[in-house]
Amino acid sequence: MMATSITLSAGVRSNLLNLQSTAELKNVVQTRLSTGKKVNSALESPTNFFTASSLSSRASDLSNLLDGMANGIQTIQAANNGLTSITTALQSMQSTLNQARQDKSFQSQSYDVDAGLIGTAAAKNLTLSGGAIGTTGIDVKLQSLVRTGNASAAVTAPTAGDIDVTIGTVTKTVTLANGDDITAQIGKINAAFGSTVAANVGGRIALTDASGTAATVADSTGNVNGTAAAVFGAAPVTSYAPKSVDQLVSAINATLGLTGKVTASNDNGRLRLQNISTQEMDVKGVTGGRIDGSASSAKIAGNSVRTSLARQFNELRDQITKFGDDASFNGVNLLRGDNLKLTLNETGTSFINVQARDKAGMATAIDNAFLKTDAVTAPEFDTDAVLDAKLDIIKDALAAIRSISSSFGSQLSSVQNRKDFTKQMINTLQVGADNLTLADTNEEGANLLALNTRQSLQTTSLSFASQADQAVLQFLK
Repeated sequence: MMATSITLSAGVRSNLLNLQSTAELKNVVQTRLSTGKKVNSALESPTNFFTASSLSSRASDLSNLLDGMANGIQTIQAANNGLTSITTALQSMQSTLNQARQDKSFQSQSYDVDAGLIGTAAAKNLTLSGGAIGTTGIDVKLQSLVRTGNASAAVTAPTAGDIDVTIGTVTKTVTLANGDDITAQIGKINAAFGSTVAANVGGRIALTDASGTAATVADSTGNVNGTAAAVFGAAPVTSYAPKSVDQLVSAINATLGLTGKVTASNDNGRLRLQNISTQEMDVKGVTGGRIDGSASSAKIAGNSVRTSLARQFNELRDQITKFGDDASFNGVNLLRGDNLKLTLNETGTSFINVQARDKAGMATAIDNAFLKTDAVTAPEFDTDAVLDAKLDIIKDALAAIRSISSSFGSQLSSVQNRKDFTKQMINTLQVGADNLTLADTNEEGANLLALNTRQSLQTTSLSFASQADQAVLQFLK
């Protein structure tokens, strides 16, 4: 109503419209300069506005995924830290086994062999138990059984086994086999002596010594043909001859139940026994450092170095579990079999699952059960063969850790590459959106300067246009 109630000349109205138009343009330019955008609403450019909004929204979605990727990378790194520590523990366990393998500080003790105390009247034994032998003792005979008779002695044919045949001062061990008849047995005795010393006399073996000295026969039990009634002449005499140190050494080292558990040697005329075990061994038949076949016992300590190493091995093994438990990040522990799913695009169609897997591709926790690193006992460190077997297990465990580490490394590389790609995509999307909406401040500044100049000129022009009306005012005055 006000616009129509005031009468303006054509020149004034024309200049007024131009001033109003210039003012609107200045508002637009000033808005662009203040916001930095040339498109601030859909009214200005619907196509550019909505396209830029779409690009910016996608860039924002991808930006949100970067946080998940960053956490995923740290989760994998935490698992890698655990694997590195577990590898170090396994290598230390391997070193412990190698050290035990090389250690030979098994305890030993030397004893005098007292033939007088052992005597010849009754059979006596040296009994070894404990250590690697076990609770059931093993007897070692301290004497050889001797049966003497006439120079020409008739003996029933012995059964299979070893027999000692003594003629004069010469003793030979003859090995008989099942199925040997008396002829074969006689042949073996004669072959052992290299001359005819045995003959078949009425189905019995007759031993003859041309020198007239005594002939004797005994097997490992002191019996011939399974009975003590074997006859050497009319009245055989039985006695026990104490064994020498060398004979005892041979007997102990040849005893199957003692092989790899006890070793014997001649220590300057004394019997030296070495306990090849981490456990204490009992030696029965020893009094005051002298072997006498009595009921008294002595002890030989176990290998304390290997015992200590077995304890160290178990302590290192326990660390494997602790490293695995502590290798979590943000509640996810890949070393305990957790699955880490990382989404790589805004639609969720691209993702990666990070999880520890065994050779068969099954999810697994990285622990002692998976690595097959069982706890050990000190007796297991007695023998080198057991240590070698455990070294093979550690070798396989290290190979398994390397395989898991390689898998995690590959997945970490994939996530890192995807993170870098996502950053580049976000930049590309943001640049694209900016190209559609951002204003050129230099250009807009120039526009504002031009509009200010135009506005000044239009104001002057409006003043000129109103001079006609002012002339009428002068006339009225």
